[in-house]
Amino acid sequence: MASLDQLKGTFFDECSEALQQIELGLSDLREGTASDDTINAVFRSVHSVKGGAGIFGFDNLVKFAHVFETVLDAMRSGKLPSSQDTIDTLLQANDVLSDLIGMSRSGDVIPVDYGLECRALLERILQVNSRGDEWGDEGSAAVADFDGLDFVPVRSDQFDTVDEQPGEQQYRIVFRPKPDLLKKANEPLYILRELRRLGTLALSVETERLPLLMDLEPDRAYLGWTGTLQTSAPVAQIHEVFEFVFDDCELEIVAVQMAADASPSQAPADTSGMDIAAYPEGDVALPVEPALEPTSSSPSLAPSLPVETSEAETAPRSAPAKALAPAATTTRVELEKIDRVVNMVGELVIAQAMLGQVVHSLPEDISGRLVQVLEEVVHHTRELKDSVMSMRAQQVGAVFQRMPRLVRELAAKTGKKARLEMAGESTEVDRSIIERLGDPLTHIIRNAVDHGIEKPELRAAAGKPEEGTVRLSAEHRGGRIIIEVRDDGAGINPERVLKKARDRGLVKSDASLTEDEINNLIFLPGFSTAESVSDISGRGVGMDVVRRNIQDLGGRINVKSERGRGMTIQLALPLTLAVMDGMVIRVGRETYVMPMSSIVECLRPPASDVHSLLGTRGMLQLRGNLVPLVHLGELLDIAATDTASDDRVVIISDAGDGARFGIVVDELCGHQQVVVKSIEESYGSVPGIAGATILGNGRVAFILDIEKLSDLAGHNVSNVAVRYADAAATM
Repeated sequence: MASLDQLKGTFFDECSEALQQIELGLSDLREGTASDDTINAVFRSVHSVKGGAGIFGFDNLVKFAHVFETVLDAMRSGKLPSSQDTIDTLLQANDVLSDLIGMSRSGDVIPVDYGLECRALLERILQVNSRGDEWGDEGSAAVADFDGLDFVPVRSDQFDTVDEQPGEQQYRIVFRPKPDLLKKANEPLYILRELRRLGTLALSVETERLPLLMDLEPDRAYLGWTGTLQTSAPVAQIHEVFEFVFDDCELEIVAVQMAADASPSQAPADTSGMDIAAYPEGDVALPVEPALEPTSSSPSLAPSLPVETSEAETAPRSAPAKALAPAATTTRVELEKIDRVVNMVGELVIAQAMLGQVVHSLPEDISGRLVQVLEEVVHHTRELKDSVMSMRAQQVGAVFQRMPRLVRELAAKTGKKARLEMAGESTEVDRSIIERLGDPLTHIIRNAVDHGIEKPELRAAAGKPEEGTVRLSAEHRGGRIIIEVRDDGAGINPERVLKKARDRGLVKSDASLTEDEINNLIFLPGFSTAESVSDISGRGVGMDVVRRNIQDLGGRINVKSERGRGMTIQLALPLTLAVMDGMVIRVGRETYVMPMSSIVECLRPPASDVHSLLGTRGMLQLRGNLVPLVHLGELLDIAATDTASDDRVVIISDAGDGARFGIVVDELCGHQQVVVKSIEESYGSVPGIAGATILGNGRVAFILDIEKLSDLAGHNVSNVAVRYADAAATM
């Protein structure tokens, strides 16, 4: 049976998903792109957070979430208009909700007054809307009572009398949890307790499913309940009580027309069972199972219910709602377990490469059949690797969801109007990259709002909308994940950037730079164009850290700016840092691996196509364009071989920003899956080397970092060869 800590962990994981759903839904409402189901989805997410928090006793979280969902309930029922101010307040409420969840998760003491200002804004929205509106009185009553777990407005006499009140309706209720309901952190008694707050409840316990004591499993639900509820609450409110468990229980809620002398005491009862009223609240914790999926498109809305005559109580049970298409089933697995599987797959890839080396060294008459079997092993190993890596994959939405709040807070601090647009949140990338992506994106978006987006009056004078836009997008392209942050601000002012760089001694006073070179000065350590230091920027740290972090991930960063129209920062990252496809190459007597994602094409050009130009190591004429060449042997100070120049291979690679360069090597040895092993822990960072791997012959080969090789090719690399030689000697 899962421990309480494990159940709490599951609850907080679900809270993270709910917060993302709330953020996306409210953003769609703010942009006017929401569908009819959007507000229902947001309401369900807040309601789920509140319900789970109540189970674990997070009272502060429950109280705030209750006010939050009360406003959402008014909006989805059409009693509260979705104005811009209201949506902004709800976005602020989601920020507070996120903080409360974070503090609850870490066990921090929540200040008594935390979130009171935002809660007061929500209450004010309800009070303003309640003037002359029948709903407002109920809403105000609901908001006013926070001392207990009063999730819905109730009357004080509901638990003291069984007399029929004007406007009340009686419902026959059947609630049978499925066996696995408890494993999903749902609590049946908690649900029944909420049901009692709606009116007068008379239930009997069904014990037919109880096994013998020796066969009883503590984490399975065996009990069920049947009976009646007399209440003036609408049927939709009854369904909300069961909203968490719709998929995990059998549920019937049927309206019954009451006779003039009817009373809840006449409800059908199983005399062999025990009335739920016999259990004092809080004394028992029983598992609950979700109900059948309602026919409505939204689980928070009840299906149309038949009103039966008094004979209906003896009629057969109504048919359950038509089942929806089965949803994809998921399970939570500890990341440590997945990492162990990934490591084992990596070792399997190495063993498969070694097996291939042995098979190909055998005589042809012996290796023929083995080669066929080996090809199948290679195929299945690749599929296994892809499947395991997909288990490690996470959607970048896990990082993206933090950014809307950042933009809102920065806009408020700087006095600007800015909004964030997001696209491609479902793009998947390896978890190890996701974990290290948050800080770089935070720095980039912070700069976009602080330095890029102009003040509203300046934007209006320039013919722009007063509200600036920052667009954050992600997509898969060419074996990499491309993340772009684009703003419609002022862009980079080249003259100002160059002057600042010269004043700080970062650039020589007589240096002549192109516009692209000037734009890249923002990545220099200590560079900042801010006039004063604030808690947002101005200290000259940030973008240099961003570039270093991205390069450490094996990625590259490019900047494009258009004066007066905005700037785009593009991150190109590998999809995984564990196993990759590589091209094995030879230079001199050394063997290296080049990532396949970095290779555009390979060719063996004639000497006539290679030209010597002053200040270069050679230029290749390729389809009318000149491509600079880099001799890998010279760059890494590797002894040359007697390979003729016409027999050497040129590998064309992308140097970023649309530019390309050619790497000259002696031979291509073939394509191979390789397992990336870090060398930094044993030796440290080596320029131009991303890691190491073990080849099929058992030898260690370095994996080239093409991005850094491109940088090294244009700088003094005399000390690079020395460090490379030292690293090679230790491998």
